[in-house]
Amino acid sequence: MGQALLKQKTTKHQHIVRNPEILTGEPIIDGTRTPVRSIVLYHKMGLSADEILGTLPYLTPAQVYDALAYYYDSRKEIDTYIRMNSEEEVKKKFPPENLRYENKVLLK
Repeated sequence: MGQALLKQKTTKHQHIVRNPEILTGEPIIDGTRTPVRSIVLYHKMGLSADEILGTLPYLTPAQVYDALAYYYDSRKEIDTYIRMNSEEEVKKKFPPENLRYENKVLLK
């Protein structure tokens, strides 16, 4: 068993875990690096669970529904992650004027 799996923490939701080495412990779908917030954002854009599965075909219906259930149980937490990862917040952390591009490749 790898070190990353040893650090993984389960939640009361079967398909949702936290791993401090993946997205600094943000809730993700077990076996993936897909955060719950991604599923929620697709859902907020109006996609059904089936449409989300079409967009992320490596997920199962149970994983998608469990991510949505986790959101409704932990709405404040996931909304905070969504806000923290919004374009506006990312631009505050990484102002475009501090980034440079060479041959269309982002360099820090």
